[in-house]
Amino acid sequence: MNPAQLHTFFIQIAFMLAVAWLFGYLLKRLGQPIVLGEIIGGILIGPTLLGTAYPELYALLFPVDKAITTSVDALLKVGMLFFMFAAGLEVNLVHFQKSKWLITSTSLLGGVLPFVLGFGSVLLWPALWGQSDRLVLLALFMGTALSISALPVIARILMELGLIGSRIGMTIMTSAMINDWFGWIAFAFILRSFGNQQIGGDVFAAIGLVLAYTAAVLIVCRCWARPFLRNSRVFKNWPGGELRGVSLLIVLAAIGAEIAGINAIFGAFLVGMALSEGAETEQKSSVNAVIQPFALNFFAPLYFVSVGLKANFSSQFDVTLCLVVLLVACAGKILGAGLGARIGGMPWREALAVGVGLNARGAIEIILASVALENHLIDQRIFVALVFMAFLTTLLSSSWLKYLLK
Repeated sequence: MNPAQLHTFFIQIAFMLAVAWLFGYLLKRLGQPIVLGEIIGGILIGPTLLGTAYPELYALLFPVDKAITTSVDALLKVGMLFFMFAAGLEVNLVHFQKSKWLITSTSLLGGVLPFVLGFGSVLLWPALWGQSDRLVLLALFMGTALSISALPVIARILMELGLIGSRIGMTIMTSAMINDWFGWIAFAFILRSFGNQQIGGDVFAAIGLVLAYTAAVLIVCRCWARPFLRNSRVFKNWPGGELRGVSLLIVLAAIGAEIAGINAIFGAFLVGMALSEGAETEQKSSVNAVIQPFALNFFAPLYFVSVGLKANFSSQFDVTLCLVVLLVACAGKILGAGLGARIGGMPWREALAVGVGLNARGAIEIILASVALENHLIDQRIFVALVFMAFLTTLLSSSWLKYLLK
């Protein structure tokens, strides 16, 4: 970047941080999650409001410049790696070993029911979704997009409510992770059908690659990396050495995740989860104390403001489509995951809380929708409807969780 582009880049980051701080503070005073205020702030300074009311100012703050856009996106992606690592440290696989039936039934029904409803809604009302010569692929995409949850958003809500280490929080995070694994497997198949094949072989090969990657990360981190970080004299005598070692693991896991056909943030999440399980409290706390504060208070606000910046509600808002997407998403996830948690042995109130927690969408739907939009499978109407659904499900999940768990 030249000096002028670098200047604009820093202005964007400072402006986004200020908006995130302001609206996060306002929503916190209103008893709502900070993440919700950050998304609202992004919508207000994006094309929906600022771009419509003051287009000259919007163009000045957010010029169409590939170098600046690429730099901001890269910064956000790196930040989300560390945020998801911090979230992964709070998830212990021992909970899955103790609650196999609970998590299996929750993740199964919480993924299958919204997928079926999303898939069926496209085939039953094709006119609502616009003309498409790839209706089945669109149905597969909507089923996949509605079946997964948003790990970054869910982790942020649970952290703010102090629930991420509880039985309900562990069930929500573990089930969301399982749903997202299978969601990315399905999305890899859809990408292959788009003609943007990145992984060779058929869908079974893709499934095997994702599962092999997951096992490899957990085994390497648990059997080699964790003991090395705990016992090596290098890290004991060098305070910054442990952070550098963990950062290297996060980046390598992100590279592996992209090669395996899933999003890089899952690689970082797996590293955090693997280092957390059975780790000494002192080691876990020292790593988290360094990474979590900066990830939560710098990278995460920037990311969630950027989510609001990506959608234009002023020109592409279809009320009917938005309501259908919202209702199908909420009904499928809350009923499916709630019933699964109840079958797994939770009381009805806690089971409903699990369904509500898993209903929070956000970052992952935006990623899926962006790729589908680039490949012309969906139009701006569907993209805006998915962002609208992600925003409202985040609002509903945070509010309803507080009520259900009083």
